[in-house]
Amino acid sequence: MVKPHVICHMMSTVNGKIISDNWGSKDLTKSYTDIYERCHQSFASQAWMVGRVTMERHFSEEKKPSLLKPNALIERKPFIGNKEATSFAIAVDAKGKLIWDSNETGGDHIIEVLTEQVSDVYLNFLQQKKVSYIFAGKTEMDFKLALKQLGDLFNIKTLMLEGGGHINGSLLNEGLIDELSILIVPVADASPDAPTTFELGEYQQKNISQHLHLKEVRQLENAVLWLKYTVNN
Repeated sequence: MVKPHVICHMMSTVNGKIISDNWGSKDLTKSYTDIYERCHQSFASQAWMVGRVTMERHFSEEKKPSLLKPNALIERKPFIGNKEATSFAIAVDAKGKLIWDSNETGGDHIIEVLTEQVSDVYLNFLQQKKVSYIFAGKTEMDFKLALKQLGDLFNIKTLMLEGGGHINGSLLNEGLIDELSILIVPVADASPDAPTTFELGEYQQKNISQHLHLKEVRQLENAVLWLKYTVNN
């Protein structure tokens, strides 16, 4: 099966910063978030995907329960926790750190994208919670392999990639993003350590930049600009 069509959907300041802590009042920041979610819903997608830090910050559980050791070794092969699910929340969690109270968030079935280095204890935890998981590499994440499995095993045709900056940068660098949908809020953020829309680690420097083709520009409420691009891979 062909990989899912990947749309990177993000919101940032005019200088690309994506953490909203310094964007003004809570009410104004919430209005930006509402716009972002409404634009997200305008796409016909079956799944959204974020990195571990983003998922931990906004969606996973904070409590750390005692994880039980399984009775036997667990084979490193995909596990499907809900074969009836049609919408998915995908967490890229290479080392297996996220904690879940159930196998869905916001009505979307959770899929963990792992590497084979995760412990049997963590895999047993996911199986008990009926959280689906796939493996995409031994110790380093192979996003091409991950996307192929997401298409083949879960019939995902369109996937929304929604941060953070390092997962966005990794997929962009590998030529796996097809479109960019970005909301620009009227804020300039000079915070020195705030992440940006696309970032790479020091050992990932390859095709550092990608050319984009502008499809559409719209001005929304609160002076937010919505830019849509195709990515010239």
